[in-house]
Amino acid sequence: MPKDILLELGLEEVPARFMRPAMEQLQSRMERWLTESRIGFASIQVYGTPRRLAVIVREAADKQTDIHEEVKGPARKIALDENGAWTKAALGFARSQGIEPEQLFLKELNGVEYVYANKSSIGTETSAVLGDGLASLIQAMTFPKNMRWGDKEMRYVRPIRWIVALHGTDIVPLEIAGVQAGNISRGHRFLGAEVTIDEPAHYVERLREQYVIADADERVAEITRQIDALAAEKGWHIAVKDDLLEEVLFLVEYPTVLYGTFDEAFLHIPQDVLITSMREHQRYFPVLNAERQLLPFFVTVRNGDATGLDQVVKGNEKVLRARLSDAKFFYEEDQKLRIIDCVHKLDSIVFHEELGTIGDKIRRLHAIADALALAVETDRETALWVSRAADICKFDLVTQMVYEFPELQGMMGEDYARKAGEPEAVARAINEHYKPRYSGDPAPDTLVGCIISLADKLDTLVGCFAIGIIPTGSQDPYGLRRQATGIVQVLLERGLPLTLHMMLDIALDVHEKAQLLKRSSEEVRRDLIEFFGLRVKNVLADTVRYDVVDAIMASGYDDVKQTVARAEALMQAVAAEEFKLTAESFNRVCNLAAKAESEAIDPDRFEHDAERELFERWSEVHQAYEAAFADASKALAVLGRLQDPVNRFFDQVMVMAEDEAVRANRLALLANIAADIRRYADFSKLVWAS
Repeated sequence: MPKDILLELGLEEVPARFMRPAMEQLQSRMERWLTESRIGFASIQVYGTPRRLAVIVREAADKQTDIHEEVKGPARKIALDENGAWTKAALGFARSQGIEPEQLFLKELNGVEYVYANKSSIGTETSAVLGDGLASLIQAMTFPKNMRWGDKEMRYVRPIRWIVALHGTDIVPLEIAGVQAGNISRGHRFLGAEVTIDEPAHYVERLREQYVIADADERVAEITRQIDALAAEKGWHIAVKDDLLEEVLFLVEYPTVLYGTFDEAFLHIPQDVLITSMREHQRYFPVLNAERQLLPFFVTVRNGDATGLDQVVKGNEKVLRARLSDAKFFYEEDQKLRIIDCVHKLDSIVFHEELGTIGDKIRRLHAIADALALAVETDRETALWVSRAADICKFDLVTQMVYEFPELQGMMGEDYARKAGEPEAVARAINEHYKPRYSGDPAPDTLVGCIISLADKLDTLVGCFAIGIIPTGSQDPYGLRRQATGIVQVLLERGLPLTLHMMLDIALDVHEKAQLLKRSSEEVRRDLIEFFGLRVKNVLADTVRYDVVDAIMASGYDDVKQTVARAEALMQAVAAEEFKLTAESFNRVCNLAAKAESEAIDPDRFEHDAERELFERWSEVHQAYEAAFADASKALAVLGRLQDPVNRFFDQVMVMAEDEAVRANRLALLANIAADIRRYADFSKLVWAS
C-alpha cells in the first residue's frame, strides 16, 4: 500500500539567499532518486523556513518496480566464433548484464541476428532502500558556502540539529553527523516547542500549532495579506520589492507585519537615500503616498506573534533613527566636497591593475564619449555637456554616501552635481550613464546620458578583452555580458546611428593610444563582435523564431537596430505560405552564385530574353533596394520583385552553358543578385513545415 515519505532537516538559521535554491535542489534530487530507484509516487512538495528544509513525497510505492526487459548485445557474427562458441565480446556482454552465458539467446532485428539477454530484477521494498537513499540525498546537497562545527568532519551549510524521517508512521533509520533521525521536530525558536510528527500528512499542521508556517507560498501569501490590509487601512502605498520580500520570507517562520515612524526632519534627505537605508540595512518596506512621495513611516515583518508589539516597534524605530542619522551626516558632509577634488581622488583608486585607476578610465571614457558625440552629430552645446559629464561622471564614488551605499552611485552624483550648479543635462547623465543597471531597467532618457553610458561600457569591454579577460561559462566577474547587453539595449531603445564596428573602432583606438592592448586590435575586435552577436541573438530569440534568427544573423548584425527590424519583417513574411516560394527562388540564386568567379556583367553577352529581363529587373530593384534598406519591411518587399524574373530565368536559361564566357556572365549576374539577397538574410536557414 502506498505511503507518504517525510524528510525534514533541522538546521541553525540558513542565510535567506540560500533557501530558495536549496528547496529547488531538494525537490529535484528527491525526484531523481525516486525515479532512478524505480519508486513510483504521486507528487512531491518541498518546505523551507530559516531553520528547516523539508520534503514530503505523496503516495510513494511500497516497493520498487520489477524490471523485465530484453537487452540487445553484439551481432551474431561478432558474438559467435567459427565453432559456434561464444566469443569474448558475448561473454563480456553477459557479465555486464549480470547473467550466465547460457542465458544468452539470438534474435533477428531488421534482417540481422543479434545476441540478447533477458534482464530481470525483482523490486526491493521501499523501506529497505529508503534509509541509505535519504542519507545520500542529504549529503549530496550543495550550497554556496559550507561550514564545519564541533568535532564533525562533515561540512554543511549550517549545523544539523535534528532530522525527521518518516515512511508512513515508521521512522526511517538514518544518521547524519551524529544526529539520529526520529519523529520529533521543533517549533518556533521562542514561541513553539518540540512536536511529534506522527505521520507525514500531519507535518504542516503540527508545525503550525507550534508557530511555524512551513509552506513558503503560504507564508509569503500571509505577509502580503497583512501588508495589503495595513495599506488599505492607512491609505498608504507600501513599496514591496520582490527581492526584499523573498529575503524577508526566509527570515521568518511566523510572520507578523508591523509599522513604525521616523522623524519628518529626515525627509529633506533624498528619497532614494532613505529608501536604500531602510531596505538594505534594516529590511524595511518604505511607505509612500498616492504621488509616490516618501512618508515618515516604515513597515517590517516580525518573526513571531503580536505579543509585546509596542516594544518591538520602539526598538525598530530606535535602530532606524541611528541609521538615518548616519545617512543625514554623510549627506551633509558630502555637500562640503568640491567636485574637482573628488575627481582628483579617483586617480588613487585602482580600476584594474593592468588598466590603471578610475581616473585613467575617466580619461579614456572622455575620449570615447567625445568621438561618439561627433559620430552622432550632436550640436555644440550637447557636445560640451558630453565632455563635462564624462569628466565628472564617477566623482561620487569617493563620497561617504556611496561608500556606505554603493547602490546609490550615480543617484548621489546627480543630486550633488545639481546642488553644485552643474547643467541639468550633465547632472542627469551622471545618474543615467549606469543605465541599464539590470534586466528590465530602461536605457538613459537623454542623449548625453546615452553617450556616456555607451562610452563607459565600451571602455570596460574593450579594456577587459584587450588584456584577455573574456567571460567563459558562468564566470563573468566584471559583468561584461551585462555591459554588452546594456549597449545593445541603448542602441535599440534610443535608435542612435552607431554600428558595432564604428563604436569598437573608436574605443580600440583610444586603448591603443594608451598602450593597453595586450592582443592585436583585430583579434580583440573579432572576439568582441562575436560576443555582441550572442547578445543580439538573445534579444531576437525572445520574439523571433529560431530559424529566422539564424537566417538574419548570418547576414550580419553590425547595425543592431536594423538587424532587429529585418528579423521582425522576415518573421511576418514567413507567416505567409507563399513566401516559401520566394525563399526557394532566392536559395537557387545563391547556390549557383557560389560558382561565380567574378561579378562583372557584360549585357552584350546575354543570349535570351529571360536573362535580359532579369538583368533589367535587378538593375531597377538594386537601386530601389539600396534606397529602401533602412525600412526592413519595404526592402524585403522590393527584393521580392525578383521572384518571377528569377523563376523565368531558371526555366528558360541554361546557366552552365558550354561557352565559358556566356556561363561566367550568367553566374556574374546571379552573384550580384545573391549579394543583395545575402545582405538581408541567409534564406537557406529557414525551416518550413512539411
